[in-house]
Amino acid sequence: MIDLFILFLHYLGAIYAFTKNWQENNIREGFLSVLILGLAFTILWTLSGTIARIIFPESWNNIYFTVDTLSLILLVIPESIFFYQFFIKK
Repeated sequence: MIDLFILFLHYLGAIYAFTKNWQENNIREGFLSVLILGLAFTILWTLSGTIARIIFPESWNNIYFTVDTLSLILLVIPESIFFYQFFIKK
């Protein structure tokens, strides 16, 4: 459930970045911003997944909190900084 919430936040961020860049520049800039977010998401999730597998004990694995949940939580921290720097800050 936490995984779905975090992924939903990523969808909302992509929609926001697309809409903001589309209105300020053109539709091409909107698609480029979504592609940049997708690339950052893919690279950072790979790195955070590796870190999560190292630090997460198998005995803590349950229905609500898994290794993927931890990796997505670790992903939100640098990705929110990236999102703020490129899409919110003027």
